[in-house]
Amino acid sequence: MPIIGFSLAALIGLSLGLLGGGGSILTVPILVYVLGFGAKESIAMGLAVVGVTSLFGAAGHWRRGNLQFRAALVFGAVAMVGTYAGARLSALVSGAVQLLLFATVMLVAAFFMFRNGRKEAALAARRETAHVPEPHKAPFPVMALAALGVGGLTGLVGVGGGFLIVPALVLLVGLPMKQAVGTSLLVIAVNSFVGFAGYLGHVDVPWGYLGIFTAIAVAGILAGTWASHYVSQAALKRAFSAFLVVMGVFILYKNRDALTHAGAEHAAAAAVPAPR
Repeated sequence: MPIIGFSLAALIGLSLGLLGGGGSILTVPILVYVLGFGAKESIAMGLAVVGVTSLFGAAGHWRRGNLQFRAALVFGAVAMVGTYAGARLSALVSGAVQLLLFATVMLVAAFFMFRNGRKEAALAARRETAHVPEPHKAPFPVMALAALGVGGLTGLVGVGGGFLIVPALVLLVGLPMKQAVGTSLLVIAVNSFVGFAGYLGHVDVPWGYLGIFTAIAVAGILAGTWASHYVSQAALKRAFSAFLVVMGVFILYKNRDALTHAGAEHAAAAAVPAPR
């Protein structure tokens, strides 16, 4: 179903343009369940697609003054170490296990996105946005650990990590929300490129499909960036979180054999008597 898959590629760009994240959470399921690629190939291709698409989005935010290069450089440099290590570590993990981890990440992202959407809606209703406390910087070791964690997750399961990077930039680096979204896109782009490089050599990349898919996603992020001025972010986050729950449960269901197999192995190991 290449036509459907390529059409859905626009959703990836729209998500990144509207929310500053979520693109990779859409990319891998589309590549696996619509276009029929393997899990590892899809994760590698997803990193390339999200990397290029996020770079275009970051350029748009830079033109509007919503990108902090210093914050992106510091946070991104630490995250890159985790990203490359996670991508290399993925060679030791089966594709089914990666998808199970991916589905878990989707459900966690859905929870935080729904909660943030409710908070934004409540603030807008009470007109209390002017009273939101200013963010402050956390100690560097705390920020470095967060960046390493986000990077490792990016490399291992192929998520750009926008739903983690944006709050980390607000709470740990001290950026305002708008600048956090723009800076997040640059960090996502760098992380994704490093993660993709980590997959090269042990997955086959269909460059033709990758090029077409990426071009459509780039068109989507340009449209999403324009539409972000006219769409309620709170309502969009709540709707997107519901979609993530559906997709996360679907992926868990499709890979349920990996769960039962792991459970059977654990039971068998527990039944083996200890050596005397």
